[in-house]
Amino acid sequence: MRAGDSRLPLRSPWPSPPWRAKDAAGDDIRRQLGPVTDAHVIAIIDDDPSLLRALHRLVQSNGYTVESFASARDFLDASPRCRPVCLVLDVHLNGSGLELQKRLAADGRAIPIIFITGHDDDSTAINTVFAELKQHGFATADLFQGRISVHSTVDERVQTIVNEALERGLALYEQRYPAAKGVIQGSVVVLRNADAAILAEAGGRQVYQSRRARYVDLNRATGSLRQPGSAWKPLVYLAAFRRNLTLDTMAPDEPISVPMGADRPVKWIANYDNQFKGPMPIRQALAESRNAVAVWIIREIGLDQVISTSREMGIRTPLQAHLTTALGASEVRLLELAGAYRAMASGLLADPHIIARVTDASGSALYEASGAAVAIDSTYLTLIQEGLRGVIRLPAGTAHALDSRDFPVPVMGKTGTTSDFRDALFVGSTYGPQGITVAVRVGFDDNRALGEKETGGRTALPIFREIMLRAYERQLVGPVPQFPREIELGIDQYLVRQATLEAERNTPPIEHLDAGSAMAGIAGEAGRSARSARGRGRHRAAGE
Repeated sequence: MRAGDSRLPLRSPWPSPPWRAKDAAGDDIRRQLGPVTDAHVIAIIDDDPSLLRALHRLVQSNGYTVESFASARDFLDASPRCRPVCLVLDVHLNGSGLELQKRLAADGRAIPIIFITGHDDDSTAINTVFAELKQHGFATADLFQGRISVHSTVDERVQTIVNEALERGLALYEQRYPAAKGVIQGSVVVLRNADAAILAEAGGRQVYQSRRARYVDLNRATGSLRQPGSAWKPLVYLAAFRRNLTLDTMAPDEPISVPMGADRPVKWIANYDNQFKGPMPIRQALAESRNAVAVWIIREIGLDQVISTSREMGIRTPLQAHLTTALGASEVRLLELAGAYRAMASGLLADPHIIARVTDASGSALYEASGAAVAIDSTYLTLIQEGLRGVIRLPAGTAHALDSRDFPVPVMGKTGTTSDFRDALFVGSTYGPQGITVAVRVGFDDNRALGEKETGGRTALPIFREIMLRAYERQLVGPVPQFPREIELGIDQYLVRQATLEAERNTPPIEHLDAGSAMAGIAGEAGRSARSARGRGRHRAAGE
């Protein structure tokens, strides 16, 4: 794979992806073997059973006779009968492989060794390629045997940024919780807004429990069903806008209960701060991620509206028919969630995909992604876009940390924190079809709690921030899109209104001031609030 190629060819993985030859002699060995015959035995040594099986199938599919061994000792024990033309070892066995080579040379049996790696910077993306190949009716054996070539949408430069950002973000968590070192997990998806092409995908960290990740490992971006927490709320609000609620609709932030089934007590919904603020505009409730308001909305419009809206936005996993779905209790895949946010940011419906095209050995196209997208009604779309932009721009927003001078990328998005701090998420986008969407989830595979106050804003947002910042700084995904003036102006006007109300509450009765002083004080406070919200926001650890 070539760095910088946004549409990378994935060809027969001998010795190229999904495994890369680490020894330059690998190609020479391949040429020396000439036509494959039954006499050409290849011995594979690897201490990882799953990778050993995968390598066995791969090499065998290329026409070779294969002998597999779990260790160099096992191979030596069988060496009187096993006479391979070369050995294949994972690169992490490099030391024992060289010792083995010396031992064999001393016995008069010089055997070349190909060192390969069962991991790669885009190993989980390769996993997704294989799954998508099957969906389009192709056999992976055709790829392995060179009958087809697959050109993916993955940009290796973006993929490298994703891998590094995920590792750094998890390292920050490990500094707070040293016992989690090497165990805490995460996943990331980056989508192109225009057509839902997967630009990068990390299904887990590169080193997990002291072992390098391999493409045969679990892909947490596509294979894990986890609760999205409050990252689900934008779909609730979008459904509400489609039922004629607006950003300025007043909603009650007050105690509210949900039924939990027969013979079970009701569940009283609490907010992250364990407080209720009374009536507030819907945009403020979304920015602050008020749980009580989300449940009130779903009662007002009906759960069916939320489920149908989520289906339209690309959620395919069955959802629970419970009111707690408003708070993200139904499990979904991170890729699905990223796809829904991408649709809201771009105004276009499209299915996430990782294969750009498939060609035969002569280069003729066998399959090509259509790139077709369906436009969404812009009226409701503008409301959710302004609402999610407010999550960043409003001073009480859970992602207000992104409204700062050192992050000059205007984004919309939402934090997510699941019950008992088990998962932390942030999903966000730059604006329109020219933008990108990044989804991040952090959590343990065994579903243990992350720790008190390990929210999406604290744990996942820094990973999102680094990916966005580096991708645009390096101009890998085009220029930074700006939000339409009417969206930013709508937020400006709201901030002025709120500042005016706040100033009025804090101003002594008018009989104690002359009219000019009173109005000057109100105007000054409103102006300061609006200016503060545009690039001078204070950093805060978000919570919900």
